[in-house]
Amino acid sequence: MQLIRCTKKLQKEIGLKNDALVQPDPTPSLLGSWHANLIIIGQSRCVLFVNDKTLFNFLIPDVPKEQFCQLDRLFRDFLQCILAEEGFDTTTTDKILQEYAEIGFANTNSKSVLGSMNDLAQHYKYHIEDAGGVHSYMIPQIVHDLNRMPMSAIAACYPIDALRELYKA
Repeated sequence: MQLIRCTKKLQKEIGLKNDALVQPDPTPSLLGSWHANLIIIGQSRCVLFVNDKTLFNFLIPDVPKEQFCQLDRLFRDFLQCILAEEGFDTTTTDKILQEYAEIGFANTNSKSVLGSMNDLAQHYKYHIEDAGGVHSYMIPQIVHDLNRMPMSAIAACYPIDALRELYKA
């Protein structure tokens, strides 16, 4: 099992109670846990995911209230799409997705990842509002561009390069 470490704001939106959170550490894996946060862009609820190791990130825009209870499925579906858009072959994509066959939710545990996530959230808000909102056809390009922004928490590397290096893809 791998973890999505949710901020308190996202836990409240999902309706996660403390007893539903996973306490033990996840199974060791190459990519590992992600952090997730609810961000509001315009009037829309969006979920930002940031990988703990690579800071590879993506945004699920305009999530309907009733779909928050399926966040694990949404995460896998969007991750698969983003990896395909980034040109990962199906073997690597399948290997990555296999790590997330079972997902648990937990509290956040890294101030560094949270800081990077907050920085990315501001970039997403600015770029998406500038592109016309959460239904803009530019969202995939914005995700693409923000994964090519140097991040100080990973020695000024690009998140996409850190992910490719991890999987030698």
